[in-house]
Amino acid sequence: MARLQDDPKAPVERFHPTSGRVTGWMTVVMAAAVVVAGLAYLDAGFPRWVIGAALLVGVAAWAAMLRPALWVTGEHLVMRNLAETVHIRLAAVEELAVRQVLAVRAADRRWVSTVIGRSWRKAIRTRPTSGGATPQDGMPYADFVETRLHDLVDDARTAAGVRPGSTEQLALPDAVRREPAWVPLGLMAASAVVLLVTLLL
Repeated sequence: MARLQDDPKAPVERFHPTSGRVTGWMTVVMAAAVVVAGLAYLDAGFPRWVIGAALLVGVAAWAAMLRPALWVTGEHLVMRNLAETVHIRLAAVEELAVRQVLAVRAADRRWVSTVIGRSWRKAIRTRPTSGGATPQDGMPYADFVETRLHDLVDDARTAAGVRPGSTEQLALPDAVRREPAWVPLGLMAASAVVLLVTLLL
């Protein structure tokens, strides 16, 4: 594809989550409401540990259900998860499939994204897809994403001149790059400390 030859680090296509957003936002809003109410009625005897627990639950819900994202750049499939962001070189992808989660095999390891997935029943019944579909075809969104990713990976392999599972593919440099998610990890650690302090008070 022509646009894959532009800025290799710029997002080319983003994929929206198939589940978890509504639950995540409800949990965050409820947790925030408990924290605000707790601070407002602290002098009236509102339990401090409840405020700490609500803060931890809210941060965990944001990190686990709202923060994860999935997109492709000119050269990479990017998976942003709770604890890290993983950049997988498209040409280095050995295989991928969408079941209850998106599973990608690259650099002889399995990488998972919870952004795209099917229900347990649909995951059993659905066969892998490949090639040429668009979301306007009426197919389920998870099927479209799986097909689209197969197309992008195939294009990248062709451009790199490698076959899936070949020695040349396994030898590709910088196949996977991982970046720790310091912000959510730090917020969760701080929230856990707050909870511990409120339990001891």
